[in-house]
Amino acid sequence: MSDDSFNNRPDGPGRRNQDPQFNWRGFMLFALAITLLISGLMMNKGLVSSRKVFDYAEFKKTVEEGRIDPTKPLKLVNSDTTTEQIIKGSYFAEKAANKTPDAGPQDLSKPLPVEPKQDGESQKPAITTAKNESKDFSVAVNIEFQKEELRDLLKSQNLTLIPVYENDVWGSLIGFLLPLLIILAFFYFLVRQQIRSAGRGALSFGKSKAKMLSQDRNKVTFKDVAGVEEAKEEVQELVEFLKDPKKFQRLGGKIPKGVLMVGPPGTGKTLLAKAIAGEADVPFFSISGSDFVEMFVGVGASRVRDMFEQGRKNAPCLIFIDEIDAVGRHRGHGMGGGHDEREQTLNALLVEMDGFDTQEGIIIIAATNRADVLDPALLRPGRFDRQVTVNLPDVKGREEILRVHAKKVKLSDSADLSKIARGTPGFSGAELANLLNEAALLAARKNMKAITQPELEEARDKVRWGRERRSLALTEKEKENTAYHEAGHAILIEVLENTDPLHKVTIIPRGPSLGSTMWLPEEDKHNDRKSELLDDLIVAMGGRVAEEIQFGDVTNGASGDIRMASRIARNMVCSWGMSSELGMIEYGENESASFMGRGTSNYSQDTARKIDQEVKRLIDEAYAKAKEILLKYKDKLDAIAVALLEYETLDGSHIKEIMEHGRLINPPETRSKPPPPPPLPKATEPRPAKQEDEDEGGLAPGLTGVPA
Repeated sequence: MSDDSFNNRPDGPGRRNQDPQFNWRGFMLFALAITLLISGLMMNKGLVSSRKVFDYAEFKKTVEEGRIDPTKPLKLVNSDTTTEQIIKGSYFAEKAANKTPDAGPQDLSKPLPVEPKQDGESQKPAITTAKNESKDFSVAVNIEFQKEELRDLLKSQNLTLIPVYENDVWGSLIGFLLPLLIILAFFYFLVRQQIRSAGRGALSFGKSKAKMLSQDRNKVTFKDVAGVEEAKEEVQELVEFLKDPKKFQRLGGKIPKGVLMVGPPGTGKTLLAKAIAGEADVPFFSISGSDFVEMFVGVGASRVRDMFEQGRKNAPCLIFIDEIDAVGRHRGHGMGGGHDEREQTLNALLVEMDGFDTQEGIIIIAATNRADVLDPALLRPGRFDRQVTVNLPDVKGREEILRVHAKKVKLSDSADLSKIARGTPGFSGAELANLLNEAALLAARKNMKAITQPELEEARDKVRWGRERRSLALTEKEKENTAYHEAGHAILIEVLENTDPLHKVTIIPRGPSLGSTMWLPEEDKHNDRKSELLDDLIVAMGGRVAEEIQFGDVTNGASGDIRMASRIARNMVCSWGMSSELGMIEYGENESASFMGRGTSNYSQDTARKIDQEVKRLIDEAYAKAKEILLKYKDKLDAIAVALLEYETLDGSHIKEIMEHGRLINPPETRSKPPPPPPLPKATEPRPAKQEDEDEGGLAPGLTGVPA
């Protein structure tokens, strides 16, 4: 059964879960009813009638002229509340001619002749022939003061006044109810859309918000997923089972009831779930973990039951729950006790997945980046039988991801995606997609026809280190200090053996830093050796040491270097067992005490003192080593600083030329400004007290290693 046909079913979830539409049919029926009520009221009140309203003088003149229709008796409408009453009757707009069958025309002002009585019949007026039809009229009279005058007036024309009593009950009732109905209807149609959007109707709060994924548009397949080959193989097995279940059932195998996809943000967990839906020809429902819990008690559990009820009606099917940690957190960790609506929702989910009343054919796929907070009952076999880890892509996976996203943009032939993949360690799939999008925006801003390598490089630097801030006004003194600071980092990276290749050095402010020294690994690194970490400490000290050597004073621009070096040294001592004094013991905070907010440690004060001494020793030794190297290459330090002041940005190849030849052999193609005069060997003026971090943007990616 295709998704399209299922969505077109009158009782299918594709219809029941659509956004509420305006009920035009109900609105038209209500408008028709209101129109009929208004028409009835107007007719009952005489508002749409052609009855003319006379004043008393006009009525008196009409009677005296004999223009009152004698065939229709005059009615005196009595009223219980007022002395003013209404006379209703018919009149001729113009004088009409009266005649008997044997006589000629007569004036209406004269008394009407009476036909002779025949065979006991009562007397009747003669037949009246009028040129114009009679019309209805009404006149208000006060019987208490005009009784005698009105009687003489009517008697002079042989007119009879018949008293009647009219009790307008329906008119009064409609006049009372109609405004109330109009106000209520206006209020209902005004807030109906908001009410239904908030809770799917007043009686549908417990309905599931799971949406069926349409396969006709934006279809995603496994071809659109790259960089996670192992995860693709595991979930592809689900698709094969749904297509041919007998292949696995011959050996007694059962389909997994649930698959939990775990991984950092942006690695493609949701995209992988969409690819499963695109490959499997079965109904696919999608819902977020936060959609279960509402402000009403019991709504979450009811929505879980309704979601599985929809799944059973369309089995076999797939149900994807994104960010399941919103509803599947560990029970019993709430502070304060009491009834927890989230726990009741989780209980309903546990029962539906593997309880007494379960059915085959429903596969739950969930995604989270916080698997450590999920309840153990949710992760046991029988519920989420399989956990699929979606890790950050390696260099090959990053290149594949870039090529997938590059199909949607226009790249030039000179663009090298492999170089970009090598220069983006630690990037997720979402960040790589953002990188290509930034490159496309840069190329469009320059009115280019295709994305070239410089745009890709600039987009990479922008995503990782921030955008250039060329508008930031820096004095020549600050630029000189920044140039020596970054030159100190660059020399140490080139001289030391266990460092990654230097990529770029710049004194253009980028992101939070005034300058950056960027180095990129040649390949992905999953572990850091002790020798590599010690060299990283020396590189981190290079900026502060260069300032001290050149200016005899230091600034606060090395705060980022100090922060990074302290983190590396403390991890070496407390977490990675790289201190001969303290040995291979982990020194950290007590987790249970940290949870309760106490922040106590699991070691003594004497041990804490030794840890601080070891951390200081590592940093002091790195500082001394950096100072020794930079004093040895002082001429190279001056040459690199002068080149940075002239060109502002130097590549790793330019630094190599200066280190080998003492000068630039192949300088950059363009200069950002005229070269400044060479700096003095020794500056006498002190640096300003306040300055932003100069090298914070140059932190190397992946310095924090993991145990082997």
